[in-house]
This record gives sequence, C-alpha cells and structure tokens, in this order.
Amino acid sequence: MFSITWGSVSGWWVPVCLILGIVYAWLLYRQPVNLGKNFRLWLAVLRALVVFIIAMLLVSPLVKTIKYDPQKPLVLIAQDNSSSINTFKPAGFNSTQFVSDLAKLKQQLGDKYDVQEFNFSKDLANGLSDKFNGKQTDIAGALQQLNNRFVNQNIGALILATDGLYNQGNDPQYEAKNIKTSIYTIALGDTVAKRDLLIGNVNYNKTAFLGNDFEIEVLAAAYQSKAENIHLTVTEDAKQVFTQTIPVTSADFKKTIPIKLTANKKGLRKYNISIAPVKNELSTQNNTETIYVDVLDARQNVLVVYRSPHPDITVIKQAIETNKNFDVKTTLLTDIAGIKLSDYSLIILYQIPAGEYAPLRNFIAKSKTPVWYMLGSQTDLQAFNAEQNSVKISAGRSELQEVLALPETGFSAFTLSDSARKKIAVMPPLLAPFGSYGTAANTAVLLKQKIGAIATTYPLLAFADNAGHRTAILAGEGLWRWQLAEYQNYGNRNTTDELLSQTVQYLTANANRQRFRVYPARNVFDEGENVILNAELYNDALELINTPDVRIELKNQAGKNYSFLFSRSGQSYQLDAGTLPIGEYSYNATTQNGTQRFSASGQLTVKPLNLETRQSAANHQLLNTIAKQSGGQMLHPNQINQLADLIRKNDNIKTVVYQDKHYSDIIDVKWIFVLILLLLSGEWFLRKREGEV
Repeated sequence: MFSITWGSVSGWWVPVCLILGIVYAWLLYRQPVNLGKNFRLWLAVLRALVVFIIAMLLVSPLVKTIKYDPQKPLVLIAQDNSSSINTFKPAGFNSTQFVSDLAKLKQQLGDKYDVQEFNFSKDLANGLSDKFNGKQTDIAGALQQLNNRFVNQNIGALILATDGLYNQGNDPQYEAKNIKTSIYTIALGDTVAKRDLLIGNVNYNKTAFLGNDFEIEVLAAAYQSKAENIHLTVTEDAKQVFTQTIPVTSADFKKTIPIKLTANKKGLRKYNISIAPVKNELSTQNNTETIYVDVLDARQNVLVVYRSPHPDITVIKQAIETNKNFDVKTTLLTDIAGIKLSDYSLIILYQIPAGEYAPLRNFIAKSKTPVWYMLGSQTDLQAFNAEQNSVKISAGRSELQEVLALPETGFSAFTLSDSARKKIAVMPPLLAPFGSYGTAANTAVLLKQKIGAIATTYPLLAFADNAGHRTAILAGEGLWRWQLAEYQNYGNRNTTDELLSQTVQYLTANANRQRFRVYPARNVFDEGENVILNAELYNDALELINTPDVRIELKNQAGKNYSFLFSRSGQSYQLDAGTLPIGEYSYNATTQNGTQRFSASGQLTVKPLNLETRQSAANHQLLNTIAKQSGGQMLHPNQINQLADLIRKNDNIKTVVYQDKHYSDIIDVKWIFVLILLLLSGEWFLRKREGEV
C-alpha cells in the first residue's frame, strides 16, 4: 500500500498545480479551429494531466509505502540427544518411536505454525536424532543458543524434551527465564535411580613433595545397593597402595573417603582408583578414575625484598603460594644480610633497585637468578634505569599517575585465560611513575598502560630474557586494589592469583636448567577431547628457541604408535594431536640442536567420558518448574499427541503482522515518468493523426 504525504510541504499546492495544468491546457487548445470541440477537450485533458504531474514533481511531496509482513508463530523443538536418555529409560519406553511421534508435531500443527526442530547434548544441532550418543548435556547452553538465534522473532512455544539431567553449563531454569514464551517440557527418563556404584568425584593436589604424605578425597556413591559393600582400591603402577571396604547403608548412599598416600618416588606418578562392581550393576564405566600427581624433590623459594611495609606484599605472597611449588619469604632491605641468597630461585625487588645492597647486586649478576622489579612511589628511577636495559623511564619529576591495564594480544611467553584478560581490563588503576617509557627490542609486553581513555604503548608489565637471565618489570603499585575489587565483584581473587602465579612460573621455568621439556596440557584427557602437548627447547645460553624440528611418538598399551611433528608457536612448540582412542599412552619426543640431541618422555591418559552415567534418576521437578514459570506445561512421552491442541488453544501463540513504513520523494517513483511519457506520446499521436504537428 502507498499514499502521498506532505511532510513540510503544504497540501494546498495540489489545487494550485491542478489549476496550472487546466490553465495551460486551455491556453494551448482554445484556438485550433481544425480540431473538433470534443477532440480538443480530450487533448486538453491529456495536457492538463501532464502539466499537473510535472508541477507536483517540482513541489516534491513524499510517497508513503506501507508493507505488511505476517510472521507465523515459531514452535521450537529441542530434543535431548545425550546417552542418559537411552541408558536410564523406563520400562516400555521406545526411543525411536518417541522421536517419530515428536516429528509428527509439524504435520499436526499445519501451515499456520513455523515448526523448527533441534537436538542437543553438549552443543545444539539442527533436526531431531534417535542416536542418543551425546557424552555431555548442557541444557542451559541449548536454551541460550536458541534464544540468541531467534532473538526478536515471533517465538510462540518451545518444546523441551529431556530428562532434566545436565553436567555442563548453568542451571537451566535461570536461562529459561530469558526465553519470553511458553515452554512445554516432555519428561524423559526414570525418576527412580538404577542399581549402580560409582566414583562421584576425586579431590587432590596435582603436586606433592618427595618423602611427604599427601591426601586425596574420593566421593563414593551407591544407588539401590543397600546392604552391599563398596570395595575401594588405589593402585600406583599396578601396585596396590590402599584398600578399604565401605558398607552401603541406604538406597541413595554417598560418602567422602579420605585416602593418605606417600610420595616415595620423584616424577609424575599415576594412581588408578577403582570400585569393584556388584551383581546386576547398571554401568561399570563410572567405577574407575585415573589421576596424576607430580612428585617434586623440593619447593622453589621466592624472596620478596622491600624497603617499608605495603599491602601489596601480602597480596604477592598469597598469590604466589596458591601454587604449592613455591614458598615465599618476605624481608626488609635492612634485614637482608641474614638471608642466604643462593637458596632462592626468584628475587622480587619491591620498589628498590638491587644496587642498594652490593652483595645482592653481585649475586644476581653472577648467578643469573631471575628478578622481578616492581615500581612505585619509593622507586629511584635513575638507579632502576642504570640497573637494567629492558625498560627505561624518563621522568622530570617524581610523580605518580593512575594507569589502567590493557592486555596485549601478541604476548606469547605464557598464556593467561580469556576470563583473566577480560577482568584485568576492568580492574582499578595502578599508580605508575609519571614519565616517558621506552622498551628494548627483546622486551615482551603483557600489559600496556591505558591513561584515562587513551591506550598507550607504555609497558605496565614487561618481560625480558637476556642470555638466559629472565627479568620482569611491573611499572605500578596497588595490586591490593585488584584483589579487593575482584573479590567484591566476583567473590574470588582468581585473576590476581593467576597473573602473579603465571609470572613467577615463567621467570623460574629454566631455574632447573632443563634444556628440553615436553609436557601435555593436562595428564588426563576426556574421550573426544583434542590431546594438546607443548614443548620448549633452550640453547646453550638458556634462550628459548624453536628452530629445530621436534618429533614425538605416542604409544598405547596395545603397542600402536602415533607419530607427529610439533608446530612452532611463538618461541616454543605446540602439538594438537586431535582425538585419540581411549587408553594409556606413553610418549617420547626427540630433537637435535646442532650436534646435541635431546629427548623427553612422559605419559598421559585418554579416559572414557562417563558424565552421563553418574546420575541415573531423572530430574522431573526441574522440568515442571521450567514449564510452570513460563506458562507452559510438563507432559510425559505418552502425552505428545496433546501438544498440538495445547498450542492451538494458547491465546498467546498467534501470527504477528509487522508493518514496515517507507518514505521516498515522489521524484524517485519511476512509473510516474513512464506515465508522463505515455500521456505526451498519446497527445502527440492524436495531434499527428489530425495534422496538427
């Protein structure tokens, strides 16, 4: 539909234009005597219309076009495709028939509804599926993806078919509140738990120290197994190191069992934790767990030297000691004479240069012990500039300014998590020396300074490696602000701890002078997860290099070999070996730098992903809550044939008509020029026929 609107132009121009056309036609056709009166009248009408239209084009009113776009209500079907649906199905449930019945809904609703079908386990996929082979379930993630995909569209109803069990993502009832429509849930699974013994969880520290005892906690659970016994064993290298029998006293039994072990061998130690199966047990996949504990010879010591007390000192000590590999000692500069410097793998100089104590300066220069300079209001910038070449600060006066942290994307010496980078970018400002900053060519910057709204190239946290001597510079004080702000906003201090801990790990990484290191991203990978390994190679000067090729061979227990070549990543190496079959693997990596050959070995495990077997009782209460809070209804599989009627009777589910108004100048309407051309051509043809042209 279209109409003419005037906008700022007066509508009185219409009769003016019409009168102009009539006057022009009268003046043109009042004289010719060779034409009949009626014939002249028709010619005058044609000419009056042409003049009227051309005059209107000069006035230029607006043409309003209205387009009506009806949108049928969307009916979204989200079907749980995880393995728990088939594993814990009630008697009489036919999964194939269920999917077939669910698919008939599109035909039952007809053309008045736009029905779209999806299935989900860990991720959302198009269409329904009768495979039920998903290894993880993320109900909230599926709801979020549907909401994002159909945002601002006419969602009439959402049909959620699941057992209510999820082992990934958030609580789905909170995500369901964001979907502004009726949710009809189909309650799958059985609310009665099946007979099963399982290891629910294992809590343990990933590191222990040689000769010390350490403790792990095993959560053992048993369903429908009252009067049975849980026989729990722990083995190290196939040798039994712990056993215990726990009587099951209820149908829904859980107990946390503390286990004390001794770290009597150095290196990466593998422990297998298992529960003996019982008769008629539903699944034995969840009866075993494998953990790795890195047994260290001794902790590394970190020394923090400062001139006067400061709240940052406590933050630094707490953050570093979250990593059990490190012990931190703090000392005033005036008390350093009683410290044996050779006992420390890293020295942190808080607002002081090493030159203020000659033995400390000489020790660092001779031993190449890593140093972390932290600057602030007490820092002597001239002494700092003279002591190192990585970062130079030119300052005319001793003043501080507030600077925000801006994470640098190109930093590759070590990796901060994405969440840590996002949090650091919104942390309160630190106080940095006012002046002009310069960096040497071999300096890598992790955090830059943002002054007000201006992102600068000035370093806030920078690193350098000079012939194996690693240094770090934090050009600001006020880390205590970060810790308080993070705890206030997020309820933890994970980001501050991660930044300081990762920095210390990087600075002390070559303290043991190990020239070639190969280590997996984790020692236990889940089934279907990509196996990632990292490698580092140092030259004679203990500088990180990645010029030579690094090859690795993984071997499983059956003797099958998998050979790979590492890719170069930054200054080190990384390998994405893809997904490997379930089992235990040993690996051996080799490389050659000049005439020197290096090798490194280790082991890793790819374990079955048994998250879907850890809980057998369906959570129909969750599904009922989601349905009620949205104005929908919970149904059972044998009630699917009621869905179409429920949706039709829901007055909130209806076709929505969207109105799109468009305004344009009349001169932009192309067919008007065609009309003018036709009118003039018709007039010319008639006059030509009568010999008046």
